[in-house]
Amino acid sequence: MDLLVLGSGSSGNAAIVRCGGTTVLVDAGLSARKLLARLAALGVGAGDIDAVLLTHEHGDHTGALPVLMRSLRCPIYATRLTADELCGQDPRNASSTWRTFSTGASFAIGSLQIDAFSVPHDAADPVGFTIRCQGVVLGLLTDLGHVNRSVIHHVTGAHCLFVEANHDEALLQADTKRPFAIKQRIMSSHGHLSNRAAADLATQILESGLRHVVLGHLSRDCNAPDIAIATVREALHHAQDVSVVAAGQDEPFTLAGIGTF
Repeated sequence: MDLLVLGSGSSGNAAIVRCGGTTVLVDAGLSARKLLARLAALGVGAGDIDAVLLTHEHGDHTGALPVLMRSLRCPIYATRLTADELCGQDPRNASSTWRTFSTGASFAIGSLQIDAFSVPHDAADPVGFTIRCQGVVLGLLTDLGHVNRSVIHHVTGAHCLFVEANHDEALLQADTKRPFAIKQRIMSSHGHLSNRAAADLATQILESGLRHVVLGHLSRDCNAPDIAIATVREALHHAQDVSVVAAGQDEPFTLAGIGTF
């Protein structure tokens, strides 16, 4: 299994998961032009995408859809509430082919077996995913305010965890650009994960086979890759065989052969 993060951050999120001849685009928050250009740079053509899989309706995860789907010509998978929100926001989205699923559902897209589960975030019906293929498990958590028992249950057993590490708590508190109300939203139980929360999650599922941690959705102002990686690395100090990396906003990140340990 390969994970290709095209971009991850508050300005836009999109990633490719491919395995066993199936290629899925998870979220489409970059501009359509930038997204297609980054796909091409990685050797992925528009015709290679078998489906788009959405976590929730926020613009930094879906903004490219109205233009992008002119090129992709594949179905979009989302919960009914997410699909309804997006079609209501932009009538052009209604012309796409939608495949709706319920929170808690399991379904297949080609060779990928996908489990969708609810996550705490301020969206209509946000979900995380576990994606299985050829014995490899990827846990994917983009936006969530806290880690509950359900989240832990679903990502336990993941060989690779792609998880939000939005902010360093001290940097967020010291930030002068964000008003107090915005900081409160970010730190709320339906906001965004801190570095420490991501580290705690990785620690809790470590013994179930975790080998890779990919941190995403880092804030430009209230975080930095070295800080996020160091926080998680410190929590996993006794597990030096687990790789910890951070995906960025400005260029793609590739983790190939997740099942090759």
